[in-house]
Amino acid sequence: MAFLLRHIARYAAQKIASDPVAREQATRAAHSLVKEAKQIAADEDRARAAGRAVRRAMKKLQGN
Repeated sequence: MAFLLRHIARYAAQKIASDPVAREQATRAAHSLVKEAKQIAADEDRARAAGRAVRRAMKKLQGN
């Protein structure tokens, strides 16, 4: 399983490195991920904050 995940990660890294549009999208995604992580770390109830972040991500993926 780790072998497959390693190949998927390597493919994604090569794709991002070679395509400027994909690189820009990956940069934006990383910035939003860091923003969410900082928000979770700053909250007193981290479990609830993490749950909210997951809920927001799920709604975004579903298109709501």
